[in-house]
Amino acid sequence: MEGLLFLRDNARWVAGGFLLFFVSSFGQTFFIALSGGDIRREYALTQGEFSTLYMAATLVSALTLSRVGHAIDRYRARSVVLFIVPMLALAAVSMSLSRHVVLLFVTLYLLRLSGQGLMSLAFTALGRWFSARRGRAISLSTLGFNTGEALLPLGFVALAGMAGWRGAWQFAAGLLVLLALPGVALLVAVERTPHVAEAGAAGGAPSAALQGWTQQQVLRDPRFYPILLAMVPPAFIGNALFFHQVYLAELRGWPPGTFASAFTLYASMTIVFTLVSGHLADRFSAVALLPFYLLPMGLGLLLLGSLEAAWGAFAFMILYGVSNGFSLSLFGTLWPEIYGVKHLGAIRSMIVPVLIVASAAGPGLTGLLMDLGVSYPLQIQVMGACCVGISLVVREDARRVRARSPEGPAQDERGP
Repeated sequence: MEGLLFLRDNARWVAGGFLLFFVSSFGQTFFIALSGGDIRREYALTQGEFSTLYMAATLVSALTLSRVGHAIDRYRARSVVLFIVPMLALAAVSMSLSRHVVLLFVTLYLLRLSGQGLMSLAFTALGRWFSARRGRAISLSTLGFNTGEALLPLGFVALAGMAGWRGAWQFAAGLLVLLALPGVALLVAVERTPHVAEAGAAGGAPSAALQGWTQQQVLRDPRFYPILLAMVPPAFIGNALFFHQVYLAELRGWPPGTFASAFTLYASMTIVFTLVSGHLADRFSAVALLPFYLLPMGLGLLLLGSLEAAWGAFAFMILYGVSNGFSLSLFGTLWPEIYGVKHLGAIRSMIVPVLIVASAAGPGLTGLLMDLGVSYPLQIQVMGACCVGISLVVREDARRVRARSPEGPAQDERGP
């Protein structure tokens, strides 16, 4: 009943966040990769050349986002949407028309910048709009991204079969301009301000966050770096595993569609635990969940790297879905809980590029190690051990963050 009342009272903002996450899918790796084979053929690129081009475009977009991310603090969400969504549509048109590798690079750059920009806007806006029920709002809204993962690949493949892959990108551009842009702009036109009572009821949230840390204060915070490190593995490891899934299946002698058939389990677990973690973050605080969320992923990686049987892939996808669900909620709730919302856009402009770089580096670094003769299953096991190790290391930092002085960042800067 409480959940239905929450949705009734906040449907506009939750739906706005949902659509922002859904629309960001057009600039995400899973959607762009659907055209990967056609791009390599038409531009005469090898797998390595296309991967390098994509990684470079992603890294440049991360650098740009770090420079402009603070704009989300200065402008209303609707103003930012009216800029970013047309940019994403322009990039989709460019993808459908491009014939030169230089224009392809620019297109990939714009897709990555606008896709990650919309996701950053969604997290920042929801973090600003909600306080006591921030976890619930973010967990419901991020289902838009999960919906994109579930529906857009099937729709793109069907459209590409009828109109070609370039025609499918043109359709995506039309969808963005004619439906997504007016829909999102209408929903986020009204900003939500948390009530005073609601802000005070945010049980478990560190009171220091109420002060609103600046970007410079965050950089001087000794707790920031291990906590940021704890948020990196899903981006680095997830992209690496999905990028090399065919190679692992061949190495193990599994059927070619093994990972694809396990994706439904992964998506289902992600959705369930996004909702569960949002509720837990509201009840216990996001900081309290931080030391535990990587453990299922770590166990899944240890199983995947050790087992020869195909069920190891299914076990990994289930456990990764658990951690990924927690990751989506934590990324939205953790930073405003620790550092406040006054400079949240500027703070995210430091964090998001790190995660983008990690997502770009994962496939490249693991591939380089394979070329150097390092066993891929061994790499997977090491990734699993790192997840467990990071969970142990961050426990003390999480405890110290929860025990911060109510006087705010200036008090905490005196030492760890």
